[in-house]
Amino acid sequence: MLKHPLPRLDKDEELSNLLLPYCRFERGTIFIDQVSGHKIACGDCTDEKFLSKLFGNEKAALAIHDPPYNFIAFQKSDVQEFINWSKKWIELSYHHLKKNASLYIWLGADQNNHFQPLGSFLLMMSQTDFKSKSFITMRNQRGFGTLKNWMSIRQELLYYVKGKPFFNVNAEYTDIPKVLKGYYKKINGRVTENIERSKSENIRAGNVWIDIQQVFYRMEENVNGCYAQKPIKAIERIINASSKKRDLVIDFFSHSGTTLLASEKLQRKCFTVDIEPVFCEISLRRLENFRTSGKTGWQNSNPFYKEINSDKRLKNYLKKKYNIEYK
Repeated sequence: MLKHPLPRLDKDEELSNLLLPYCRFERGTIFIDQVSGHKIACGDCTDEKFLSKLFGNEKAALAIHDPPYNFIAFQKSDVQEFINWSKKWIELSYHHLKKNASLYIWLGADQNNHFQPLGSFLLMMSQTDFKSKSFITMRNQRGFGTLKNWMSIRQELLYYVKGKPFFNVNAEYTDIPKVLKGYYKKINGRVTENIERSKSENIRAGNVWIDIQQVFYRMEENVNGCYAQKPIKAIERIINASSKKRDLVIDFFSHSGTTLLASEKLQRKCFTVDIEPVFCEISLRRLENFRTSGKTGWQNSNPFYKEINSDKRLKNYLKKKYNIEYK
């Protein structure tokens, strides 16, 4: 297993800038994939003109957004600033979705700060034309240890709809076997219990997801340098439930490119956006790597390891600041 770690790029602007010469993106670049029709756009997701150029006349059936809500916890922006900014990309999401479409948003709730920005975000969404459908919790396998509070091991996923979109109720069964009996009901005059009536030996996914592993460095899909990377299995579950093959899926915060990769695997077309060229490049490299190797990530390596190995400036920077040596 390769061991080429890469520190968090969202917290190290200097490192990101050192990687820019190896990126095919700059602000305003729109890469069009000639194989599946995907687009990777480097720009501001609140820029109406930029998004209009990206979409043209196309409309999406599904949006999956993972905004940088961690900025609140890092105190890079206050809650109201985050909400004002979110209003803009929510409005543009609505505009670029079909009349019947689904919207999923990953969002955090800081339990040490009045559960923000979740509380204010929910209130903001209640004033839009989207209709709330479900509040999903994904369980992390690891959490922030504490002796004076319950350990935080969850991630919130909000599900909204525009109109009356497609939903495949049988799209995703978990790997958890049905073992609990009960819920008796008469069928054709005979009393049956829930296991008899089930279409599967396993339970269906509800709005509490405990069967999906949090991404960490030993997993193939891991992309070093990308913080809070969402598991492919979670994104695939959303795509299978709320879209059909060849539908357009959009993601305004590409980051590690998980929505793009899941769309490729499930035969959907994806338009994804990120304001940072380095994350656009990572997304494209991840797609290319999957097509050539079948691998979904770099495990304990990273998409720039070859360039870093041959760039003395990058190697010296990582050695000096993080005591990371590339060989």
